[in-house]
Amino acid sequence: MTSSEAASQRIPPFMTLGSARSNASNQPYSIDFSQRSSGTAVSRETKVDALSPLDDDLDDSSPIASQLVSETKRRERLLGRKLPRPPRTRILTVANQKGGVGKTTTTVNIAAALASAGLHVLVIDNDPQGNASTALGVPHHAEVDSIYDVLINDVPMAEVIADCPDIANLYCVPATIHLAGAEIELVSLVAREQRLRRAIAEYEKFREKNGQERLDFIFIDCPPSLGLLTVNAFCAANEVMIPIQCEYYALEGLSQLLKNIEMIQKHLNSDLVVSTILLTMYDGRTNLAAHVAADVREHFPQQVLKAMIPRSVRISEAPSYQQTVMTYDPSSTGALSYLEAAAELAERSTS
Repeated sequence: MTSSEAASQRIPPFMTLGSARSNASNQPYSIDFSQRSSGTAVSRETKVDALSPLDDDLDDSSPIASQLVSETKRRERLLGRKLPRPPRTRILTVANQKGGVGKTTTTVNIAAALASAGLHVLVIDNDPQGNASTALGVPHHAEVDSIYDVLINDVPMAEVIADCPDIANLYCVPATIHLAGAEIELVSLVAREQRLRRAIAEYEKFREKNGQERLDFIFIDCPPSLGLLTVNAFCAANEVMIPIQCEYYALEGLSQLLKNIEMIQKHLNSDLVVSTILLTMYDGRTNLAAHVAADVREHFPQQVLKAMIPRSVRISEAPSYQQTVMTYDPSSTGALSYLEAAAELAERSTS
């Protein structure tokens, strides 16, 4: 064995970012991501291949068997469910000033789930780290035109949007390292808080003028701060989605976030509402996670989604392949949970 062969065996495949983009699993469940030819009607249906029925004699008293039974029932509830188009474009800012709660992961996976069902979805990567761009497989090196050019240089958004290579109807405005300096550069600009809002409005007019179908959802991924980039996202949106990690520290900053949102509502965007709260990184083996989930549901009974996102290795691995978990391993528990969250979010739009 040569030294290079030995080295390649020591490096896990998901650490090789330049490797081919491939599905990590050949499990029975899969989402239909088939490309549709232009002019063909798009079915807004979450499609999941059916499993063979579980053995009636399966003992579901063991943890693994119980989980299999539970996931099978959850997938059956998704079979044939059509996701309705909202009456107008829903613009959601995904925000939480605490880092590591799953903002970017939630943004890209819910967007991917909605797009896979035939809805037209745009992700705006408003975080200098550019993680949403990475997960969607969109180039975001320093030479790429990005959301920075839209905010600072007034470049039309239509000129920087890129298609997601894995899923039809999913688009992304990438973020580059230049965005790190945008907080300072925005300070001296006219109408600094409204620049993203104006850019989105102009892009919607562009799509209409060119005969393109309107967007159903726009998700704005925010940095873990409450600076001008996040303020721009709040001013551009009509809804806020807050991912909350099921741990105590995640609750501490929630009150400050809500106070900032109230200030935005009062002075800059009266249409903004906190419409959705998603519990992430849920570990059902701990009492703490259950207590945090119960506390959040008690204080925000209308906003918290029933779906919860568990801790999942597959969700964590997917970005290293420059994919969402929806394409990396559509049979995983994480993909199923995000499918449920996306379906619940879409159905709330008509209620």
